Amino acid sequence: MTMQAKTQQENEMEQGTDPKDLEAKPPFEGQQPQSPPGTEAEMTPTADHGEQSYQGHGRLMGKVAVITGGDSGIGRAVALAFAREGADVVISYLNEDEDARQTERLVTEAGRKALTIPGDISDEAHCRRIIERCVSEFGKLDILVNNAAYQRNQSIHELTAEEIDRTFRTNIFSMFYLCKAALEPGRMGKGGSIINVGSIQAYQPSPTLLAYAATKGAIVNFTKGLAQDAIKQGVRVNCVAPGPVWTPLIPSTLPEEKVKNFGKDTPLERPAQPAELAPVFVLLASAESSYITGAVYPVTGGEPTA
Repeated sequence: MTMQAKTQQENEMEQGTDPKDLEAKPPFEGQQPQSPPGTEAEMTPTADHGEQSYQGHGRLMGKVAVITGGDSGIGRAVALAFAREGADVVISYLNEDEDARQTERLVTEAGRKALTIPGDISDEAHCRRIIERCVSEFGKLDILVNNAAYQRNQSIHELTAEEIDRTFRTNIFSMFYLCKAALEPGRMGKGGSIINVGSIQAYQPSPTLLAYAATKGAIVNFTKGLAQDAIKQGVRVNCVAPGPVWTPLIPSTLPEEKVKNFGKDTPLERPAQPAELAPVFVLLASAESSYITGAVYPVTGGEPTA
């Protein structure tokens, strides 16, 4: 029996490499400012989504997943991992067409089907269309990853009513819309999995990310509540709470100095790369986590969440 080749990261860990040194560390020089929501191509350094390292093991064979914000960052890494584990993927995104095409390519290169759906998830009708198109195209829905998010770096004196409304509609209202549509009869069946993306900000809110942090606290609470209801339909609901992750959201929403030193103040002294979060999503989407629901998984580089 032949053993599968190990990834570079696995080999480095076996050889005793410090996890602080496994990925790029700050300072991040030469990063050009971007307009929200940002693009992968303009990031310096570019993000690692697992293109060269992630190896699937058939954990999601024949499954169908919807991933919001699937065009870049964590969403792209999760889409790639799900596809290599055997799932077809619906990539929901706002308007980052080139990034979405790149994620679509990664999915199809893994031998799976991809469907891209642009549009604003703060709109309930659009959220319903995403779920309806998924079921129409693939005949079912097994996994929903609520990943898309919006943030702005502002003090409370700079926050406008419109900004607060946009943040909540994008980050938390969309989860109500998508989960409600997914849990309607004939859509997500028994064994389904909903994975919401929270944040370290739910536990350690930054004063200049008040609106964003408040939505992330709401997502943790929403996850724990919905889990108790959805399990009646045989659907598990969990949350992944990342710490700092190197995605286009960072250079497009934070000041230059914060971007330059992003992740430096964590115990691991660097931000996570999206590829480092994908295995947790695979676990929560697969039958290997059959007894896990209502949980919050921190992937924070050592930052405490309690």
